[in-house]
Amino acid sequence: MNDYIVRVTAAEGTVRAFASVSTELVEKARLVHGLSPIAASALGRTLTAVAMMSKMLKGEKDKLTIQIKGNGPLGGIVVASDSNANVRGYVDNPVVDLPLNERGKLDIRTAVGYGYINVIKDMGLKEPYIGFSDLVSGEIADDLTYYFAKSEQVPSTVALGVLIDVSGVKASGGFIIQLMPGTDEETIEKLEERLIGFPPISQLLSDGVAPEQILERLLEGMNPKVIEKVPCSFKCNCSKDRMERNLISIGKEDLLEILEDGKGAELQCHFCNTKYNFTHIDLERLIRGLHKRE
Repeated sequence: MNDYIVRVTAAEGTVRAFASVSTELVEKARLVHGLSPIAASALGRTLTAVAMMSKMLKGEKDKLTIQIKGNGPLGGIVVASDSNANVRGYVDNPVVDLPLNERGKLDIRTAVGYGYINVIKDMGLKEPYIGFSDLVSGEIADDLTYYFAKSEQVPSTVALGVLIDVSGVKASGGFIIQLMPGTDEETIEKLEERLIGFPPISQLLSDGVAPEQILERLLEGMNPKVIEKVPCSFKCNCSKDRMERNLISIGKEDLLEILEDGKGAELQCHFCNTKYNFTHIDLERLIRGLHKRE
């Protein structure tokens, strides 16, 4: 199935939920960055979460970034999205490899380690909103559950999963269920009971269960209503113009130094690995532009 996100409300609007399938976008990230299975799983979980969280943004031009910095060998994870679930991201160490954990699974917890998570929302205001919380497990889903409760005061359940082997990503997706003000105790108890022992999201998707069907199982009897169903994708917004602005920002003196070196300049996007080359003529043009501004 193609990648998409479904947004649902239930229990008279006191519960909101998001579910997604993200197999294609995570596989694209794996190929773009040459990720090991454990790096692909960690980045894939984060990409999936950010894609769903982007549908919580209010404005069309709003942007969302998550930064995860742990003390494990994976290093940092950075993922960004626009309000249309076009996500991009990278990890510091794309080829990290670790033994399987005691359950025979990829050891994401050890790869990420302990540290912190930042959630940055650029909503066009003077300053972006920045939420912060500690990493409580390194599993990413648990860390985001803790973040929502601590930083945004929204009781939430986050589930994320990537099914992967050496040949590629077989299934990827997740869900987020949040309790809004006014949720009654009966609804909360039903949700808690259903979440206990609920199958792994990646396994359900691998078996052909659609995201909306997953939410129907969890929200049965709560009158769930689909609000929207939208595509999500791995898509970078970099361009030569944007990279040119980055070069200009370093200042005339540094540009002159690069020019004198005679090799031109090559800039590479962290998010998608695209390389942009600037020739001697390009650099001279940028320097002339800075001269005119003085």
